[in-house]
Amino acid sequence: MTDRSTDGRLHEADRHGQGMTTRRQVLGDAHVDRAEARKDDFTTDFQDLITRYAWGEIWSRPGLDRRTRSCITLTAMVAGGHLEELAMHVRAALRNGLTADEIKEVLLQSAIYCGVPAANSAFAVAQRVLNEQE
Repeated sequence: MTDRSTDGRLHEADRHGQGMTTRRQVLGDAHVDRAEARKDDFTTDFQDLITRYAWGEIWSRPGLDRRTRSCITLTAMVAGGHLEELAMHVRAALRNGLTADEIKEVLLQSAIYCGVPAANSAFAVAQRVLNEQE
């Protein structure tokens, strides 16, 4: 168990280790191993940044469960048009316990607030990922 300060933040020394644990739990070992294998002098600092902050600080916070974080992340991916990241996070949402029907509901909600064209593209990506998972 990692140590948190009174405001819920991880201590700096714990952030990377907790981040890697959370990243592996959410994205799966195979995905993280591929990302780690692709690291080079140019990308190492970025991989460290996302491991420490996205996964070690934000995804590891106790304030929201992972299902909720996945819903928020799917919506953010739709809003930003980040379709490759969306595919990865559809897989993560399934790993975090969301069902295909719940993912569909998130995408329908996103259609209203992010736009129908963005949701249309997101549905195509999610459908491909869900079909791969079957």
